Amino acid sequence: MPTMSTPRYTTLPHHGRFGYSAIHQRPDFCWPGGARLAVYLGFNIEHFAFGEGLGANLGPVSPHANTPDVLNYSWREYGNRVGVWRCLELFDALGLPAGTLVNTALYEHCPEVIEACVARGDEIIGHGHTNAERQSSMPEAVERELLQDCRDLILRHSGVAPTGWLSPWIAESLLTPDLLAETGYTYSLNWCHDDQPVAMRTRAGKIWSIPYPQELNDIPMIMGRQMDARDFAQMIIDNFDEMLAQSQGAQSQPLVMGIALHPYIVGQPYRLRHLRRALQHIAAHRDDIWCTTPGAIARAMDALAPVA
Repeated sequence: MPTMSTPRYTTLPHHGRFGYSAIHQRPDFCWPGGARLAVYLGFNIEHFAFGEGLGANLGPVSPHANTPDVLNYSWREYGNRVGVWRCLELFDALGLPAGTLVNTALYEHCPEVIEACVARGDEIIGHGHTNAERQSSMPEAVERELLQDCRDLILRHSGVAPTGWLSPWIAESLLTPDLLAETGYTYSLNWCHDDQPVAMRTRAGKIWSIPYPQELNDIPMIMGRQMDARDFAQMIIDNFDEMLAQSQGAQSQPLVMGIALHPYIVGQPYRLRHLRRALQHIAAHRDDIWCTTPGAIARAMDALAPVA
């Protein structure tokens, strides 16, 4: 008679950056001013190589080798020429700050765009040199050079070294958190696993993971799932109303809500009209929330470090 072998289970591979923690079992705290919900705009301004590399697509990529992808390149470039200015006008009208994630190739391509964000007082966040490439495939030395060069370029051109980073396409290597800490960054936006900041372990000590949305994000929703702009705006409103309720009351937790936007998508006129409605709804609650930037959230967590 055949005998049944005993299953042998092994521990699954783990990143080793942080352990499991249930959100309702953590120490309580408040954001500056006593707020319970921190809200930030993650405003992605990007530049792409013409005729090569990666990029979000509005239509099919040319099937022929060595043929420039005029359709998709020019659609993305609309964001830098038109969409970004319309979005900044909207942010100004509502008095909303932004965490501006920039490809450093913009300093050569259209420096006035970043200058306008700096003039607004927005936080400038590292987002690679171009979104036409991924850093996850880079050797360690090359990835380190990318992180350091982007930090140096932002400091040189905009006057303040960035403290935060979002990888193009959220593409990390196994060493990215280590290299971020070793090159002077204090937080990452790459991970979407929580509604509160999480301290990540690295070779050079702690780095904060600040929640960055992959659902409340126009690329996966509008481009990936083909969501209508009206529905995306309602999604922002519904997410905000629910998180505001979750952050209040006897069983509440302090939370972070990010909104990820790209001007070549939400800067299109018919989408901007719906985005305006969503941001007006949030701005109307400004006395109940902390309208902020990811860097300010990381600094607040440093001040709360014994609690966090």
